[in-house]
Amino acid sequence: MQRRIFCLAMAAATLLAAAPASAADAYPDRPVTLVVPFPPGGPTDAMARRLAEGLKNQLGQTVVVENRSGAGGNIGAEYVANAKPDGYTLLFGTSGPLAINVSLYKKQQYDPQESFAPIIRIGHLPNILTVHPSVPVNNVQELIAYAKENPDKLSYASSGNGASSHLAGILFNKMADTKILHVPYKGTGPALNDLLGGQVSMSFTDILTALPHVQAGTLRAIGLASAERSDALPDLPTIAEQGLPGYDVSVFFGIVAPRGTPAEVVAKLNQAFIATLADPGVKETLHKQGIVDAEDKTPEGLATFIDAQVPKWRAIVQEAHVALD
Repeated sequence: MQRRIFCLAMAAATLLAAAPASAADAYPDRPVTLVVPFPPGGPTDAMARRLAEGLKNQLGQTVVVENRSGAGGNIGAEYVANAKPDGYTLLFGTSGPLAINVSLYKKQQYDPQESFAPIIRIGHLPNILTVHPSVPVNNVQELIAYAKENPDKLSYASSGNGASSHLAGILFNKMADTKILHVPYKGTGPALNDLLGGQVSMSFTDILTALPHVQAGTLRAIGLASAERSDALPDLPTIAEQGLPGYDVSVFFGIVAPRGTPAEVVAKLNQAFIATLADPGVKETLHKQGIVDAEDKTPEGLATFIDAQVPKWRAIVQEAHVALD
C-alpha cells in the first residue's frame, strides 16, 4: 500500500512538472487578440492587420486585431498590462505607450519597463522634416539659418501636445538653437491640411503620410528624422548628416505581452513573428509602408531598446515642460 501511494505521488509530481511544458506545447488552442492602442485606419492599425494575417499561418489560430484607442495609446496598453498572462492578449505597441507616455502623463497605470513581457521589435517608421514650398530653404542648414534670421516667422505643426511630432520639434529647437513655434492639432490629418495650405511652415511627419505629398511637390522634404536613410527616399539625407549628429525621432513598433507570460509562450510567439516578417508578401507590404526592419528581433533586444528609449524621451519631455492628465 505504501509503495502504491509512493508511486502515485511520484506520478502526480511528474505530471505537475510536465504541465507547464504541455500547456506551452498546446499554445495556442484558441484565437489570439492583438490590441492596437489607436483608432482603425492609421499606419499602426494597417501594419497590425497585415501581420495578423501572416501570424494565422504560423500559429494555426486566428489573430484578431482589436482597437482600444485613447490617451495616446495608454488605454490599450493598460488593458494588455492587466490581461491574463497566457499569451492570448498582445499589444502592438509604439514609441508612445512603450517609451514616451510614462514621462508625459501624470496618471499612468502601467510601466513600459515593468508591466510587459517583450516579444519582438518589428522596426521603425522614419519621420520626415517637410516644409511648405513657400519656405525658402532646401536643407537643414538653410532652415536653421533662416529660423535664426526670422525668429518669429516659422512654425511647425504636430498631431497634438506630447506627440512624437511635437517632441521632434522640441529636440530640433534644442539641438539647433532655434525657436520655431509649435502649433498643436488634434491629429495628423488636420495638421497636414494646414501644412499643405501654408498656415504652418513645417512638420515632422511620418514617411507614410508625407511621401505622396513630397512626390507630388506639394511639400518639400529637407531631412530624414532617423539615424539612417530610407529606401523610400534614398537621396534624402538625415537631419543628423546635416549638422545635428544623434538626431533621431523615429517611431518604433514592438509586440509585448502581459508580464508573467510563460517564457515558452514568449519564445513561440517570437518565432512566429520572425517567420511572418520573413514572408515575402509581408516584407513587401511593410517596405511600401516605409517600415525599416529591426536588426535585433529577440525579446531581450526589445527590452534593451525600451530601456534606452525611456530615459531618452524623458529628457525631451522634461525639456518641453509638457505634462498631460
